[in-house]
Amino acid sequence: MRLPIEKIERGLRGIAAELQDDPLIGAAGIMTTDSHPKALSASVNGATITWVAKGSGMIAPTMATMLAYVFTDARFEPRALDRMLRRAVHGSFNMLSVDTDTSTSDTCAILANGHAGDVAERAFEETLNAGCVRMTEILARDGEGATHLLRATVRAAATDDDARKVAKSLVDSPLVKTMVHGADPNVGRLLMAVGKCFDCTIRPETTDAWINGHQVVRAGAHLEFDDATVREALRTEVVDLEVSLGVGNAEARAYGCDLTKGYIDENAAYYSS
Repeated sequence: MRLPIEKIERGLRGIAAELQDDPLIGAAGIMTTDSHPKALSASVNGATITWVAKGSGMIAPTMATMLAYVFTDARFEPRALDRMLRRAVHGSFNMLSVDTDTSTSDTCAILANGHAGDVAERAFEETLNAGCVRMTEILARDGEGATHLLRATVRAAATDDDARKVAKSLVDSPLVKTMVHGADPNVGRLLMAVGKCFDCTIRPETTDAWINGHQVVRAGAHLEFDDATVREALRTEVVDLEVSLGVGNAEARAYGCDLTKGYIDENAAYYSS
């Protein structure tokens, strides 16, 4: 449906009079299927950085229906802000996938008014990166119908691109997502998600894997482990999957969530025509 632009134009007039300090108000205003508003703030060298975002479904391959805004009173040249934001997004928002589906409205922007003066770039960028990662985790945990935050870390890959592809393959896989939801330590799901990355350097004999710190794969084969212990580990709210490819030094982490009946309910009831 087309947006009622006349209504939007009327609403824009005079809204400056309603400006306030609480970022959660704006975060609530951009919610769609989010279950709660999402905002963070952090201090760095006397300046403040605030993140406001929304996103719950149709998030892939690079942000998709995610809207993310970063505000700061630090003073930087636009070129420096652009460089830092692109690096931050590369390892955070662009590594998030709720359902592998995309849409048309992805945005990430940083705005700086300079009121707090100059800030050391290294300290600012470290805080910016940390906040973007934390907001990515918040968005992933609030995926439509989700009950778990899923993090997939791939180490010892041949290239950065390989590490990113394999990590994304793990969080994208419906079988891995349902494995997490059902607390079922099905090692074959992990091996499948790694193995289907055909254009990556994968050597079964050097591939190891862990579920929440419990090793379940060694040299590309199922490793004997205590089933009940790993099942219990999968019931925790945050599930960390780790894969070591053993072929290089590159590393990447992707963020996602489990797949539940709640996701089906949310989207089967969605009317947009």
